[in-house]
Amino acid sequence: MIEKIKTFFKEVKIETKKVVFPNKDELIGSTWVVILSVLIISFFLGIVDFGLSKAVESIVN
Repeated sequence: MIEKIKTFFKEVKIETKKVVFPNKDELIGSTWVVILSVLIISFFLGIVDFGLSKAVESIVN
């Protein structure tokens, strides 16, 4: 059991060396994409929610 754990952590160390982290410019670009995507999707969902709430309100009344 101990040997399996040692082997696991040894393999984790090897795989960690293969990871390529983004540079500062790539990170900033990706962050802007995420922020804009969240804003667009939240705006769209807000409009859909407003429309559905008005539709349900008109059906109930």
